[in-house]
Amino acid sequence: MLIDCDSCMVRGTGCGDCVVSVLLGAAPDGVELDPAEQDAIDVLARTGLVPPLRLRRSTA
Repeated sequence: MLIDCDSCMVRGTGCGDCVVSVLLGAAPDGVELDPAEQDAIDVLARTGLVPPLRLRRSTA
């Protein structure tokens, strides 16, 4: 999974409660997560330890 914050439809309004911002701060070049990292973040988010990923990709 490539998380490109520049293409996120909720960039700005969703950043403060997004796991990328919480764990990594501003990510100017995006973030690439492998499946194991995605699973780990999902577990942390489901248990309330971090916010979920708020990425919403544009369909255009």
